[in-house]
Amino acid sequence: MEGDAGGAAPVEPMPGYLELITKGFTAMLGAWRDCANCGLQFSKQTLLENAHITWTEIALFVFCAFLWTMVRCGLTECLFKPLAQRCRLLPKDAAKMPESSWKLVFYTMSWSYSTYLLFFTSYPFFHDPPSVFYNWKSGMTVPTDIAIAYLIQGSFYGHSIYATVNMDEWRKDSAVMVVHHIITLALISFSYAFRYHNVGILVLFLHDINDIQLEFTKVNIYLKSRGGSYHLLNDILSNLGSVSFSVSWFWFRLYWFPLKVLYATCVSSIQSVPNIPFYFFFNALLFALLLMNIYWFLFIVVFVVKVLKVKELNDVREYEDDNGSRAAKELLGDSKADNNEEDAGHLHSAQGKHVQNGVTKEKYL
Repeated sequence: MEGDAGGAAPVEPMPGYLELITKGFTAMLGAWRDCANCGLQFSKQTLLENAHITWTEIALFVFCAFLWTMVRCGLTECLFKPLAQRCRLLPKDAAKMPESSWKLVFYTMSWSYSTYLLFFTSYPFFHDPPSVFYNWKSGMTVPTDIAIAYLIQGSFYGHSIYATVNMDEWRKDSAVMVVHHIITLALISFSYAFRYHNVGILVLFLHDINDIQLEFTKVNIYLKSRGGSYHLLNDILSNLGSVSFSVSWFWFRLYWFPLKVLYATCVSSIQSVPNIPFYFFFNALLFALLLMNIYWFLFIVVFVVKVLKVKELNDVREYEDDNGSRAAKELLGDSKADNNEEDAGHLHSAQGKHVQNGVTKEKYL
């Protein structure tokens, strides 16, 4: 199984779920049996011998986390809030749009950079996930382009822990979101220190795309009712965003993530690097991330099922419906549901006008 980072070894076909479960269980059971002397003292020794991070890198992380907070505040005050006012959004939408706009900008940038690393450089990690552990050595040098990605992402999640509590709108799943950010930051920090940066880039790539689609959908939901008018184009874009978000969530986080990442960390890591340090620790964090992905996917399933129960999809958008409202709240953090309540009673008159709460308004694309 030994190979180089250039992909000299044959590329393994991606396993199925059954193979992941059987081989993953066998590998973890074997690793547990071999770890007869494992304990707190052994873990402490392994941490000291294999974790490599400098005070300069820690200082950069803290500085960039603070910088993201300042950048967000600056963009919110100078760009996002004035844009919301210019668009004459409803008050509650104007309060939420800056948050989604900021996240849309960041995740688009970060995912684009991860895409560049995986598909426009010589790194074979996406097409050959086991290669993330080829030639692994404790304290090995982290390539500059990957180190930059880690600094960007790590400092952003450091900022996000603070932002979720003090800057974002508090939602039903905000507590879970804080836990998610802490686990993600732990994975980023420890994978960098233990030089598991190759698999880290793959994890980030598979998760950021869904955040882009979610925030894109939210922004269009806010924009569909602006300036006292209903805008069909933004409504269509929000519906398309919801569909692509639902499909890609399963494909990226529940299909590719376990079969590419978890198989590599559970099975390929042991094959390439016997006695790889902190094997159980990292896999526990990754499985916790998978459980949270499943948790959020259940909200998506509930949303889809409740929408399908309505005879016409337009009814969810144009008429007040408790099921549709609750499902939308669960999926989009209350934002779409709030707009559904504002859109209650939307009708189209014979003259083609848009009627809302008894007031006739022009309908625009």
